[in-house]
Amino acid sequence: MKKYIPNAITCANLFSGCIGIVFAFKGDLETAAYFVILSGIFDFFDGMVARFLNVKSAIGKDLDSLADMVSFGFLPGVVMFQLLKLSDYTSDYLPYFGFLITIFSALRLAKFNNDERQTEDFIGLNTPMNTLFICSLSFIGRDYPGVIGSSFLLLGITALTAFLLVSEIKIFSLKFGELSWTRNKIKFIFLMISALLIAFLNFAAIPFVLVLYIGMSFLHFRSSSSKLL
Repeated sequence: MKKYIPNAITCANLFSGCIGIVFAFKGDLETAAYFVILSGIFDFFDGMVARFLNVKSAIGKDLDSLADMVSFGFLPGVVMFQLLKLSDYTSDYLPYFGFLITIFSALRLAKFNNDERQTEDFIGLNTPMNTLFICSLSFIGRDYPGVIGSSFLLLGITALTAFLLVSEIKIFSLKFGELSWTRNKIKFIFLMISALLIAFLNFAAIPFVLVLYIGMSFLHFRSSSSKLL
């Protein structure tokens, strides 16, 4: 029975993503963002539970990627599509460019499943973090409508995140194999700083968290390389 528990958690990720997509298509991007967070929580725990119960499987890995494709691939594409529809776009076809995020998320997940370098950490930005960033834009738009209302800026964000998803930038994983401070110091520091930023700025903190994530990953892997030398 225990072998089905991680897959059930993964299915909960998928279910949350489906609900988030419904709200995104309705234009309720903020509610969609909360379901992204819920999907992210399920995504964080499914692998941890599988390792704890020692029931990792190929089916579980594939199911995880399929669920992520919905929650962290299709959903952010819909959100960007809706944001572009609300922007100062001049062409009826322009909002569809938001689905480039969906396409590059699919490429990123396919690459992850077949890249043996990504057993512990990531090569390229992971899809949950990218989705949180995309969903944070609707909250930022409440305070800075002129910025998020720019189709030029939104297309730039789409292009940048698409690049980051399939780039060769090394990003540390936030999934813990153990809770040792020594082995996970960089992760704990990142999570603490991120928690403080979110406590003060709420969803508007996510772009800063993303920059911090990439920056600390760069320092982490640079430091690791220096130690090896």
